[in-house]
Amino acid sequence: MSSIANSRILFNSIPTSYPESGKTIVHNTSEQINVETVPLNGGILLKIIVLSPDPFQRDLMILPSDEMFMPVYAIGEPIVGLAVAVVLRSENDAVNPGDHLHGFLPWKSYVVLPSAEGLSILDNKYGLPWTSYVGVLGLAGHTAWMAWKEYAKPRAGQTAFVTAAAGTSSSFKFKLAKRAGMKVIASAGSEDKVAWAKGVGADVAFNYKTESTQGVLKKEGPIDLYWDNVGGESLDAALEAASVGATFIECGMASGYNTGHAPIKNLIKVIEKAITMNGLTVTLLYEKYLDEFYATVPKLVADGGIKHREEIYRGMDSVDEALLKTVRGAVKGKAVVIIAEQ
Repeated sequence: MSSIANSRILFNSIPTSYPESGKTIVHNTSEQINVETVPLNGGILLKIIVLSPDPFQRDLMILPSDEMFMPVYAIGEPIVGLAVAVVLRSENDAVNPGDHLHGFLPWKSYVVLPSAEGLSILDNKYGLPWTSYVGVLGLAGHTAWMAWKEYAKPRAGQTAFVTAAAGTSSSFKFKLAKRAGMKVIASAGSEDKVAWAKGVGADVAFNYKTESTQGVLKKEGPIDLYWDNVGGESLDAALEAASVGATFIECGMASGYNTGHAPIKNLIKVIEKAITMNGLTVTLLYEKYLDEFYATVPKLVADGGIKHREEIYRGMDSVDEALLKTVRGAVKGKAVVIIAEQ
């Protein structure tokens, strides 16, 4: 077999606001690879099957500065994100050709690694689409399940408030909260997303662009559990509407990723109301909960117990659009990119 193009998604420039199409990241086909003869030196050769554009990736498009949960992207190098890959060749006893691996990988068609360290071998005994493992069974599902297990401490009759309510992670959170006997308030940025949130279990859902978050929470609260994905005005409103002893799970502040984070005016409420605020970097919980997650959640998805939707893109040349729509909150459900069928 002759050499073929090894398509890559390269970080090209640091954005000052939202990433720009064709500028911030670029699809590059200059690298060549011969998948039959490329040296492995005791390692493994992977073929990427699906990729997961996620909002956190915008946070890595900056100059190297303070220590981050992941290394920031380097100009001219492939960006890194969640992916599922199949093993084509292996000189490592831990994995075999045909195994499917899941984890953070450089975004290129083929990847040579010294080992499978940091990656999970997927069983997929329920025959779910591989896209599920970068969606409801990827970071979105990890965030919902692991934060719930670690921080939520719910009680029946309490009220939960969830932002970015049309995302896969949020619909999973609704399921967990409703199962615990909680009332669920959800906010989203369009009428379509509001309808989706209501359809998958939210008791109250509203469009924060046309209704006052503060007004809705004043009417429907107080808030005992706040699952924050956006920060900004929604966080301020939740602090105002929180009950004494409320729990906040801070897993994202998407409102400020591209335009800068606005000051939080009601932070004093953390003291006045004895609020517990938990910062969530879900990868720090993997050692504790990842095996349990994959032993439990895939069956819930296969049985239809967790509702989710995907916005599917195909090919490396669609990654730019998928990631830009993701960081702008313009996708319906979870954006996934299918790179290869197998």
